[in-house]
Amino acid sequence: MKTVVILASSRSNGNTRKIVDYLISITPEISLIDLNEYSIGYFDYNFKNSDDDFINLIKRIVDFDQIIFATPVYWYTMSAQLKTFIDRFTDLLIDEKKLGKKLKKKDLYIISCGNTCKATKNFYTPFKLFAKYLKINYKGELSTCIKSKEDNVIRKSVIKKIHKFSKKVIPRDKS
Repeated sequence: MKTVVILASSRSNGNTRKIVDYLISITPEISLIDLNEYSIGYFDYNFKNSDDDFINLIKRIVDFDQIIFATPVYWYTMSAQLKTFIDRFTDLLIDEKKLGKKLKKKDLYIISCGNTCKATKNFYTPFKLFAKYLKINYKGELSTCIKSKEDNVIRKSVIKKIHKFSKKVIPRDKS
């Protein structure tokens, strides 16, 4: 299965990226898209941003079977980059329906990285509802953190969680 991580952070090389890089180091078949490398405007009903990078990026994403959104936890929710990106899926419901239908039955996972290694109770609710609405299979999440800003170390317990998550996303042959 083709899998892509969509990194949605204010810092392309921040703590969330460290988690994603570690995941990719143990599952190199996973591709990476950093939303900071694209110009994606806000959704508006007049489609004033239709000439930005969103539609072309979605045309790339639909070639993947599994999508992983990776976001830091900012004020108990997803990053502004990811919220803007998700809001733009409305374009696929109104103006680009044929392209939007190609997302049905894709698998969706979420990686969060916060100050603590456990996201708040309702953090994943918007993702679950997003997936349900678009008929995307919500497959699960991984809550992570970095030990401290000073040493930028991924905790051993988080490394174990990443390994377990990687096996869920990319099952390995046991032979």
